[in-house]
Amino acid sequence: MKKNLCAYLCLLFIVFTVFTSYAQENKIRISPKASVMQVVGFTEVKIDYCRPGVKGRTIWGELVPYNKVWRAGANEATIISFSTDVTIEGKKLAAGKYSFFAIPDKSNWTLIFNKVADQWGAFEYNEAEDALRINVKPQSNGLQEWLAYSITKIDDKSAVVNFEWEKLKVPFKVEVK
Repeated sequence: MKKNLCAYLCLLFIVFTVFTSYAQENKIRISPKASVMQVVGFTEVKIDYCRPGVKGRTIWGELVPYNKVWRAGANEATIISFSTDVTIEGKKLAAGKYSFFAIPDKSNWTLIFNKVADQWGAFEYNEAEDALRINVKPQSNGLQEWLAYSITKIDDKSAVVNFEWEKLKVPFKVEVK
C-alpha cells in the first residue's frame, strides 16, 4: 500500500511539474531587445540595449527625469563594448564591456561608462565603478518612436555613436588606433 501511495505521489509530482512548465507564457517584450555592432578599423564596437517607445508620453523631464542617472534604454542596463582601447570625445577608455548610463539635462548630457557590465536598470549603479564620464550636447532630431542606437560616420580611425529617441539625438565620437 505504501509503495502504491509513493508511486502515485511521484507520478502526480511529475505530471504537475510538466504541466506547469508548459504553462509558462511567452510574451513579447514591451521594450524589445536590440543590438548594433560595427567594426571600426580593427575595433569591434557593440551596443546591446532594450528599445522603449514614446507611445504618446512626455519623455524628457517626466518619464526620464532630468539630472538623474538613467540606464539609457529599458529593462537591463545598456551594454557597450570595445574590443580594443578607444578614445571617446578625447578621453581614453580601456577595451572592455561597460554598462552605459546617461544623466540627461535640457542642454547637456553626462554619458557614463561603468565597469559593472551586467546590471538591471540603474538601481544598483555605483559612481565609484565609473570608468569614464563625458559631457555632450543633445541635438534636435525628427521623431524617433522607438529608442535606437546607430554607428555612423565610419572610417578606419573613428565613428560616431548616436543615441536617438523622441525628438532628441545624442552623438559621441569614438576613435580607435
